Amino acid sequence: MAEGPGTLYVVGTPIGNLGDLGKRAEETLSIVDAVVAEDTRRTRALLSHLGIGRKPVVSLDANATERAVTDLAERLAGGETLALVTDAGTPGVSDPGAKLVRAASLRGVPITSVPGPSAVTAAVAVSGLVDGPFLFLGFLPRKGTKRAGMVAKIRASEFPVVLFEAPGRADDTLRDLAQVMPDREACVARELTKVHEEVRRGTLAELAKAGITARGEFTIVVSRGADADGNAEEGPPDSDVDALIAERLEAGDSPRTVATDVAARWNKPRREIYARVLEAARRRGG
Repeated sequence: MAEGPGTLYVVGTPIGNLGDLGKRAEETLSIVDAVVAEDTRRTRALLSHLGIGRKPVVSLDANATERAVTDLAERLAGGETLALVTDAGTPGVSDPGAKLVRAASLRGVPITSVPGPSAVTAAVAVSGLVDGPFLFLGFLPRKGTKRAGMVAKIRASEFPVVLFEAPGRADDTLRDLAQVMPDREACVARELTKVHEEVRRGTLAELAKAGITARGEFTIVVSRGADADGNAEEGPPDSDVDALIAERLEAGDSPRTVATDVAARWNKPRREIYARVLEAARRRGG
């Protein structure tokens, strides 16, 4: 039996091109007792590629229970050595790995990073839009007030913003962003490091108009929302705000819901927007 706790290795794996796997990562995956993976199928394929396909693999996905996390942390505390990996890239970035890291640290388990590829830094590097701090927001909420609020946060950000987007939803995201900041420069990186890698640049309006027909994993970089002197962008024209209010009322949304969503989308005072919504509803009724 081990006299002390084992070690949790946080291992970065390729985001597409298997040639990007570092030698240290390969050695680590070879020596650990087991690999903890977000997607066991992808991880088993990687391990088979490395010739260690018989290595035990334990699932830890977004639906993992607290009991499952605790069990793994107890295994580490008991002396086992585990490697944590995600679908692709570096664990702890828009994946459930942070739960295990926290649980292990609370038990005094040594935690070691084995750095590797990351879609975030890869997209930042090829975008040409980042020369200092940036804001990473991961995946946007799919709909509703939370999504509108995050779009407003992007618009108001003084830093460039990096987003992930899943296949089939990149078009919607570009349209939502272009609606409130059409002239903002952006870069859309698809399938980074893979055979069909594609990097497109332009304003959000241009990118949204061109549309996205190809599938794949997307990373979107949006330029900062203030000029070099720190002056904030002008807000949307009143006609755009009123048009969206009218559209939402026509769709049957309640005035309160419309006011909340529109205010969040353009970072405006809700009371001001609510008054405009009520006026628009009165005109429709008249």
